[in-house]
Amino acid sequence: MATHPSETDVDRHPGNRIGSAPPRTRAWRDGRIEAEGFPVAEVSDHLERPGVVVWLDLCAPDHDDLRVISEELGLDHVAVEDAVSRHERAKIDRYDRYAFLNVYVPRVNDGDLVLHEVSAFLTDQALVTVRQDAEFDVDELIHRWDASPGVDGTSAGLLLYGLLDLVVDLQLDAAQALDDEADEVEALVFDDTFPVKEIQRRSFQLRKNLVALRRVALPMREVVNTLLRRDLRLVPPALVPYFQDVYDHTLRVGEWTDGLRDLVANLLDTRLALQGNRMNEVMKKVTSWAAIIAVPTAVTGFYGQNVPYPGFSQHDGFIASTIVIIVCSVGLYVIFKWRDWL
Repeated sequence: MATHPSETDVDRHPGNRIGSAPPRTRAWRDGRIEAEGFPVAEVSDHLERPGVVVWLDLCAPDHDDLRVISEELGLDHVAVEDAVSRHERAKIDRYDRYAFLNVYVPRVNDGDLVLHEVSAFLTDQALVTVRQDAEFDVDELIHRWDASPGVDGTSAGLLLYGLLDLVVDLQLDAAQALDDEADEVEALVFDDTFPVKEIQRRSFQLRKNLVALRRVALPMREVVNTLLRRDLRLVPPALVPYFQDVYDHTLRVGEWTDGLRDLVANLLDTRLALQGNRMNEVMKKVTSWAAIIAVPTAVTGFYGQNVPYPGFSQHDGFIASTIVIIVCSVGLYVIFKWRDWL
């Protein structure tokens, strides 16, 4: 079992630091780790040995950084361009001796969905991962590989399965986080305080996050489905059930995001309906109180006329007008309350 070299040891090799972090290298033979932390220039030396599978990880490389591994594996310049370019769509491209994949790892931080781009080159004996930033947890990926049962020994296909399985699981975690956010928005919609601005802000952010997640999750179906095609022979037959499980998870992510989009749309419609109902309740109460206040206004206005009438300029007239105001106002209040207008 090879020991894990320290970052200082790795940096001592000239030209071994690529991008924003030193490259990670590992070689397996017959399912066991044979070497780890070796320079990038030695990748081809390991690949010349029969039964050896190599993994190389590069973090935020540029064209010059990828030139070494491009010469080692004979990569096409178009694929290298896609690997160093940001915001490429999730896809898989098939070349003569290898395949190129581009996927996204989503993370939800404080209500914001952040996407981390990860590219990969797959050959018969090697897997090269290219990260655009250091947020993708490579240690978790290595842990999955180490915990893998190793179908037919460690192979490049098995390494790719571990990568895609981790990516899709993180997409499921993001979908779960957005589902929890949808539940919180739903609670706000039916809250008695009805915070309109908060509901609008969080609903807009939730829809924005769902659109972003759906945009990177739906192409994963095509990626995994292409890997499962028997005519391309990208996946060994023994690994087909494993990739089929990943494909099922991609379907679940797509269905989940579609369901959440419909739920958010329904919540927005419900918010508008509740807001309209609350406005109707307010208008109903205001109108009822206006009707009640109109009675004393009418009576006092009538008794304020400068013409003779029963009780004019007498104390009895004041008492009569007061009784009329009280009786009519209380009567209207009781009627409105009975009809649930107040």
